[in-house]
Amino acid sequence: MTTAQAEESNAHLNVSYYSNEKQQTVQGIKTPNGYRFNEDSNKVINLATLNWPPYISEDVCNKGWVFQFTVAILASKGYQVNIHFYPWARSVMLVEQGKMDILFPEYFIESSAPSDAVLGKKRRELLALSNKFAGGDLSLLKRKGYAFDLQADLGNLKGKIIGVVRGYQNTPEFDAMMDAKQFAVVEAVDELQLVKLLVAKRVDLIIGDPSVFTYSVNYSNLSNRNKQALLNSIEKIKPALKYNHLYYAISNSYPQRHQLLDDINLALLEFQQSGETNRFIDVGSGCTLDF
Repeated sequence: MTTAQAEESNAHLNVSYYSNEKQQTVQGIKTPNGYRFNEDSNKVINLATLNWPPYISEDVCNKGWVFQFTVAILASKGYQVNIHFYPWARSVMLVEQGKMDILFPEYFIESSAPSDAVLGKKRRELLALSNKFAGGDLSLLKRKGYAFDLQADLGNLKGKIIGVVRGYQNTPEFDAMMDAKQFAVVEAVDELQLVKLLVAKRVDLIIGDPSVFTYSVNYSNLSNRNKQALLNSIEKIKPALKYNHLYYAISNSYPQRHQLLDDINLALLEFQQSGETNRFIDVGSGCTLDF
């Protein structure tokens, strides 16, 4: 996306959705700390997220379908929506510590997963998960030409050096092996850094959503030649480890968390039944990609 497109996208932050066969439009504004919609409502919600294209990113036109979908879900229930972009680990910390109300988009959180933000606590003691909505594959990627075929039990990951994004959940099996230090881990701040680590042979494998790796490279500030070189150097290991649905994780510190959770779950059901969820996914960012 060009600078002009980005500026135009920020200037037109309206989100439209259909409710009872009528189009509703929610007006948004850019704030010093993020983006605000439905500002006349006193039901104020603060959300923490990350740049994770194509699902959501400040750098994609209309901020991605998960951004648009989230605004619509919450606005349909009368909330003022304030979305803040941070590195993922910081977003997790802010919501787990109760400084923000909702973390999204989150993968399913296992009951045994420990919190890195609040010592001695499990993540599910700090967060309540919504019902699921559409997500994407979670896969391992390798350099092209690197001889590696994944065993079903993940046994041949032992002893490898694997790149992960700091703070991400993966799969229970993978994360259990990681916690048990059965392979070495190199942490990155985002998917673009992971791809660079892999191509530079700093790690043997990386883990994540393949579409996010592709978009993160294509939306980077690298030259077109370097983008193509990176993408031509990596490949997905088949089959995918898992299809990961997405969730909203609500801070247990939020005073009306039960009502908020009920409202989100009802809106998710309504949007699914009306076809709005699929419409948001099919439209995507609503913009023509320039790569």
